[in-house]
Amino acid sequence: MRVTIAHVALRAGVSKATVSRVLNGKGETDASTAARVRRVVKELGYVPSAGAVSLAKGRTGVVGVLAPALTRPWIAQVMQGVVDAMESSNHGLMLFTRNRGDDSFRRFAGHVDANAFDGLLVIEPEETLPAVDRMAAAGLPVVLISDRTAAARMPVVASGNRAGARQAAEHLLSLGRRHPLVLGGPEGYDCAVERVESFTEAFTEAGFPVPQQAHFPGDYSGESGRVAVTRAEADGIEFDSVFTHNDLSASGVLQLLAQLGRSVPDDVAVACFDDAGHAPLTAPPLTAVRRPLRDMGAEAARMLVSALAGDGALDKPVEIATELVVRDSSVRVG
Repeated sequence: MRVTIAHVALRAGVSKATVSRVLNGKGETDASTAARVRRVVKELGYVPSAGAVSLAKGRTGVVGVLAPALTRPWIAQVMQGVVDAMESSNHGLMLFTRNRGDDSFRRFAGHVDANAFDGLLVIEPEETLPAVDRMAAAGLPVVLISDRTAAARMPVVASGNRAGARQAAEHLLSLGRRHPLVLGGPEGYDCAVERVESFTEAFTEAGFPVPQQAHFPGDYSGESGRVAVTRAEADGIEFDSVFTHNDLSASGVLQLLAQLGRSVPDDVAVACFDDAGHAPLTAPPLTAVRRPLRDMGAEAARMLVSALAGDGALDKPVEIATELVVRDSSVRVG
């Protein structure tokens, strides 16, 4: 039979409220009474439930996670990092998504108002950033996991957009590539601006500035990669390499180049950002700047748990280094 607080109170000859005060260090209790309660707790082997301790401390023992649609290929890696860190901290997780837009966010906000969790991790806040900012200003501990919100007023865990894009540019330059097409990301995303700026700066510094007509907008889809190459071919733009904002758009580039009969990497070298899972499976496998997605999730979770325990302040952004993974889409490595 499980030992309860009632058993401890009965054996010690005190009320359950007195046992609770002794265990949680709240209120004044006679020293001899407190010692007797602790002795009985030890004798009976009583272990308070996590829920009882959390409620006594005004905590739920739960951390919320607000994520975009889980269909995005890289979300699972970020979430696994969060889970890795949370399992070792004994915190529970409450997951919310924005699958249904404003309706989803209203439901999530209701849980915030009800104090359903102690702190919040937000993956790529995008349009919800102002509302999340207000929640943080009202006292909710929040950590962002995002490469897109450089101007956020909350602590952010990100990967190195500028450093990673420069890695890709220097790799292509080292291969003798001088005329890249550059496929960016959606308008308004800090990461898209930083990656394009850093990539083109490296080419300019090397004496090979990228003309404006070689820049194309993207939306993370394979179709945007196909459209960019189609337009470049139609406009007669000379290119010997392509740099894209993510894996999916790069896979679209590969498909269109194959249809045009242009060999990769002999005619055109292709490099991209993310390396979120399927880059090694394309034909040929994609050279990619690997975002440390699992590490980002784990680091953000550790930061939040540390702050909730009173061991650290949430005031510094953290940038985790990227890694260029070279595969056959830029140079034959097999």
